[in-house]
Amino acid sequence: MIRPFSGLRAVRGPRGPGASLTPRARRIIRLNNGFQLLFNLLWWMPVFYAYQREAGLSDGQIFGIQSIYYIAFCLFEIPTGLVADRIGARNCLRAGAVVMTAANLAPVLSPSYTGFLVHFLAIAAGRSLTSGAASAYLYDGLAAEGAGEHYLKAEGQARALGLAAKVLCWPLVGPLMALAHPTPYLLSAASAAGSLVCAVVLPRHVAPAGRDRAGQPARGGLTFLRDAGTALRCVWATPWLALLMVQGVAVFTLSRICQVNLFQPVLLDHGIPEGSHGGVLAAMTVAEAVASARPQWLGSRLSPVAWVSLLSLAMAAALAGSTLGGPWTVIALLCVFAAVTGFAYPLQRKLVNDAIPAGAPRATLLSVESIVDRAVCALAAVAAGAYLSAGRLDVLLWHSAVVTGVVMLVLQLVLRRVPGRPRKPQAGEPVPELVTTAGNP
Repeated sequence: MIRPFSGLRAVRGPRGPGASLTPRARRIIRLNNGFQLLFNLLWWMPVFYAYQREAGLSDGQIFGIQSIYYIAFCLFEIPTGLVADRIGARNCLRAGAVVMTAANLAPVLSPSYTGFLVHFLAIAAGRSLTSGAASAYLYDGLAAEGAGEHYLKAEGQARALGLAAKVLCWPLVGPLMALAHPTPYLLSAASAAGSLVCAVVLPRHVAPAGRDRAGQPARGGLTFLRDAGTALRCVWATPWLALLMVQGVAVFTLSRICQVNLFQPVLLDHGIPEGSHGGVLAAMTVAEAVASARPQWLGSRLSPVAWVSLLSLAMAAALAGSTLGGPWTVIALLCVFAAVTGFAYPLQRKLVNDAIPAGAPRATLLSVESIVDRAVCALAAVAAGAYLSAGRLDVLLWHSAVVTGVVMLVLQLVLRRVPGRPRKPQAGEPVPELVTTAGNP
């Protein structure tokens, strides 16, 4: 059954007495906020490029490691999504926190090419354990408490709080490194250990698809291979879901490649000294945090799908525009880029979650989306390294904008014709919560 499409009504939040949260739902949101904040608080992010250069790595080695990281992430996502649907999302979050803690210690123990390679491989494993499981846990947990309408706000709030923490911490990286060079990695390990505490005390009753409320395997549960087959058949039979996953690739790839791989090269190319990079990244993070916490600012004139495509184009335009101005123009455009990213992420995440049919293995399907994202990022990292080695950073940013524009145009044309596309309500019809319903429930 296809329910009326509500645009961004659900983004504005629930109204009336039914909007109250149960104590358990509030606890889920609070602990999810704590987990996301600490797990993703990577103190080394503003300086890892320069840190590896100081350790003797070349640009080719640095971007080569990044490409290997994305490929490894894709490979790890295949089993970890299945594991989350079988052993429970909460256990996957715990395992991911343990792995992430160890990963951040690797560069301290071995500040070499091998040490950084192990570091990023372990990060890929830790993140793959949590990428689908965290979203699935929050989505299913709130739904079980009758608070599913709070998911988008909770997802955006967790992201905003995590970004706010980075704003406070990243400007301190330079002074702390002056006291002890490996401090960023030691603090990152401590933060990951804190996320483990949050995962340990998460409520047990939230269960992934195909499991009972106690978190035990449901009778007649599928094997790992059959779970994978179910997820792939679901994607194949639900073209709306598949296309939404492809649409999200632009948002993820642009944000990841810019904020991780190209952030420092862009600033250095415009003569912005390394000592200022932490402050610039903090300013970008403020912009992203504010936008993540306020998706309702987008309005309801466009559908959420159209908004994601439009925001993707805005991200690409901001990157391309950064090639035309001086240092302050670059900083301003990077902040605009970050704000647009903040709007796009929670909206895209909700679109995909809503498009997953009832009873489907949610964590596995979210891992499929992550595999697609990281596979494209692996190719993009290799291309970025080649462009940088040739001294063609500006050309890379313009080519990225052109490719994004073409892909978004084609996707919008296809999405308008795909079977199962939700319709807009007619005048006088009630407008329920945002639901996309491609495929059978």
